Amino acid sequence: MYNYLDFEKPVADLEGKILELKKLAENGEAVDVGDEIKRLEKRSRDALRDAYKSLTPWQKVQVARHPDRPHCLDYISSLFTDFTPLAGDRAFGEDNAIVGGFARFRGEPIAVMGQEKGSDTKSRLKHNFGSPRPEGYRKAVRIMELADRFGIPMVTLVDTAGAYPGVGAEERGQAEAIARSTSACLSMRSPSVSVVIGEGGSGGAIAIATANRVYMLEHAIYSVISPEGAASILWRDTTRSKDAATNMKITAQDLLDMKIIDAIIPEPLGGAHRGPEAVISATGDQIARSLREFGSQNMDFREHRREKYLAIGRNL
Repeated sequence: MYNYLDFEKPVADLEGKILELKKLAENGEAVDVGDEIKRLEKRSRDALRDAYKSLTPWQKVQVARHPDRPHCLDYISSLFTDFTPLAGDRAFGEDNAIVGGFARFRGEPIAVMGQEKGSDTKSRLKHNFGSPRPEGYRKAVRIMELADRFGIPMVTLVDTAGAYPGVGAEERGQAEAIARSTSACLSMRSPSVSVVIGEGGSGGAIAIATANRVYMLEHAIYSVISPEGAASILWRDTTRSKDAATNMKITAQDLLDMKIIDAIIPEPLGGAHRGPEAVISATGDQIARSLREFGSQNMDFREHRREKYLAIGRNL
């Protein structure tokens, strides 16, 4: 059984009935229910298709935050081999909200990092729910500088509600760390690819997402602030988060229309959590296509990024 979202209630009811019938059949407590199960499964698929056919921006926010979506470590373990993580910022300590290091991607050396939210209570606390502190971004700068020194391409997997806003983080220079990380992204001489796999929240996301190619999963979101934060500032009313999500244009489709991202990676029906292997494979294929494109061109990747980000908003 999945963790169902509010708008998935019709699907939850049908899949609950299917599960009950299957259990009765396994225990020999029911006559042949195969036909009924098939009928309910078809109704469930149709209900799921209807629910996801035209999601509102707020519903996409819910899907992007779904606790069962594959996270950064799931992508790393599936797409990369010989992963060697790096720890610490050489100044204060280790921040597990950002996981990164060097690996091989389809046989070629690669630098990879991203925000990890965790999948259960213990891991979520360990990774601080994917909200990095300054030392996390300084570790990111370490990885980017190493990749740049050896001419290794960079892949980043973005999934954070935003940088950690605690007092300690601010005392240790959160804003400066984010700015230096963004600068390191822009300064790399090797190519970079970024994928927003869930939430791309504020400067906490931009700090590692300022790449030559930026992709988003179909139901991911990317915004300057969370809908709740925007509603609190604009209307002083967090119950208007739905209005904020709609007006902020935070969905992958909106951002592709505005040419802020380069392409959308499709998700299985019902979201990435219903087919993690498929969406991870599709993400790997998209990354591979970009790296092949970069390898076939003699280009200045720093100048490419400069032109890419200066062009945003020119033709809106």
